[in-house]
Amino acid sequence: MKGEAELTGAQFPWFALQVRTKHELNVANLLRDKGYAPFAPLCQRRRQWSDRIKVVEGPLFPGYLFCRLNLQDRLPVLKTAGVRQIVGYGRVPVEVNEAEINALQAMVASGLPSQPWPFLQVGELMRIERGVLRGLEGFLLEVRGAHRLVLSVRLLQRSVAVEIDPAFVKSLAPAQRPSQEHTNKHDLHLASKKDVSIR
Repeated sequence: MKGEAELTGAQFPWFALQVRTKHELNVANLLRDKGYAPFAPLCQRRRQWSDRIKVVEGPLFPGYLFCRLNLQDRLPVLKTAGVRQIVGYGRVPVEVNEAEINALQAMVASGLPSQPWPFLQVGELMRIERGVLRGLEGFLLEVRGAHRLVLSVRLLQRSVAVEIDPAFVKSLAPAQRPSQEHTNKHDLHLASKKDVSIR
């Protein structure tokens, strides 16, 4: 097996892996055993039971996780039990923006309440100026009196919202909609396990 440093080195970009739903953590552990450093962000959800409300922990992006990998040697990842596909456009895997991953990691590390959110890519762009999330940028929303900063992963067309103090944010220039080439859902495809030829 190749050394862990060779597999997880920062020189390799992040990719999104589509995996079996409800098997995200198991797949992450299998990849970790192979020497990779997967990122499967979690969040807490309130579930209504017959006699009580229970808080359970689950994946922030059900059916997906992130992993640094060398595309020229992606077969070990694709052969991992539970991994279905590498997300991309057409039949070509596409990197996930490093800044988006950094923002998600900072959000998870902060321990602040977060939840999945409908995909959001336009609005008033804000930057957090103070606190544990200082430097993160996203769209500010007010929902039932609570303020949330929405972070998006454009490749997955998914977003996540984290609760923040509105006094900590500063308005930036209005965000521009990404080019149609990269946001049209009809252009989003998945590179399947069968497509393992070296490009």
